[in-house]
Amino acid sequence: MDVVSSIWFEEVMARKHVNLGTAPAKSDLPQKLCAACGLPFAWRKKWARDWDQVRFCSDRCRAKGASEERR
Repeated sequence: MDVVSSIWFEEVMARKHVNLGTAPAKSDLPQKLCAACGLPFAWRKKWARDWDQVRFCSDRCRAKGASEERR
């Protein structure tokens, strides 16, 4: 690496939330319908382990529970 590239690399890597084009577009992620409110929500990295069991889009909807027509 030359000096300019190494300085740029260090600056970029010093920032926490740097997306260098590697993350997929949100529209390309899998989606589900919330069991409580019925709105669509997209896959999140924190749900990677148990995406099959995720039913609600938020803690608020999970606390409200599944509506009768969505059970």
